Amino acid sequence: MNKRLLTVTSFIALFLVVAFFTTGNSNTSTKKGIPTVGILQLVTHPALDQIHQGVVAGLADGGYKAGKNVKIDYQNAQADQANLKTMAQNFANKNEDLTVGIATPAALSLAKAADGKTPVILAGITNPSGSKLVKSDAHPGANITGVGGDSPYEKQVAVFKEVLPKAKTIGIISTSSDAGGTYNAKKMANALKKAGYQVKNYTIASTNDMQQVATTMVSQVDAVYAPQDNGVATAMKTLVAVANQAHVAVIPAADSMVKDGGLVTFSNSQYEIGYQAGRMAAQVLSGKKKTATMPVYNVTKGNYVINQQTAKTLGITLPADIVAKAEKAGEVF
Repeated sequence: MNKRLLTVTSFIALFLVVAFFTTGNSNTSTKKGIPTVGILQLVTHPALDQIHQGVVAGLADGGYKAGKNVKIDYQNAQADQANLKTMAQNFANKNEDLTVGIATPAALSLAKAADGKTPVILAGITNPSGSKLVKSDAHPGANITGVGGDSPYEKQVAVFKEVLPKAKTIGIISTSSDAGGTYNAKKMANALKKAGYQVKNYTIASTNDMQQVATTMVSQVDAVYAPQDNGVATAMKTLVAVANQAHVAVIPAADSMVKDGGLVTFSNSQYEIGYQAGRMAAQVLSGKKKTATMPVYNVTKGNYVINQQTAKTLGITLPADIVAKAEKAGEVF
């Protein structure tokens, strides 16, 4: 009887050992299978959409093509803070291999949900260190790094001087709840003041305020600067409609905002920002790089972007050299 019991006990023990290693191997296989990348975008507007497209292209060029050897879980919060929190937490619950945050609020939500564990790649974050997402651009130091999205302020001040030589007072409009937009507006205000302009600042609490605030603004300024601000970008067409009626030019920060009716700008490519973030994500997924030691990348190459229809509406003749440069290497709408 004891011998028979020993045999049964040994069989059960052997079964449990096999089951343990089989389960372990199954988990390992799943982890080493097709990785999943969660992309969280704050809201739909052309600038962020271009970043999203660039991220997917950068991943593909880095060896991770959607639907082939990587699964992309794309979520858009539509400017709802509760959605950002829920979507970021869902990524964490599903153990995504890596997440990408498009715009500062999305990145902050992902960073909190990741809790220092899952790699987070930033895509178009104006001030990563100021937002406490990284220790410094040069030494991120943890599970977060990516691509910054600051504007070429001096180049954009030069656009005001060349395109609108008689302008003296510039209005800057930003969203009070958008940390990146507020930072961008402040930096441009300093650059404009340094160049001798008078600056008036205006804020909106939400896109619903744009019509009223813009109407007041265009009656008090010679031209308007629209910073890299998600609320302003979303309501860009409203801003342009009000400004055009008053024959006041809007010079925006981003190329996509010129497409939406802005007059002209010198802009870093939003698509390139996303593309570089995608390449960084691919390097982390492959194990070639670690987020802690990958410096934040800043896109510095830019081009002129012009809107000929807006110029015609305002009766403005754009400088020939800017037109030529936009036609050669930038964009013309």
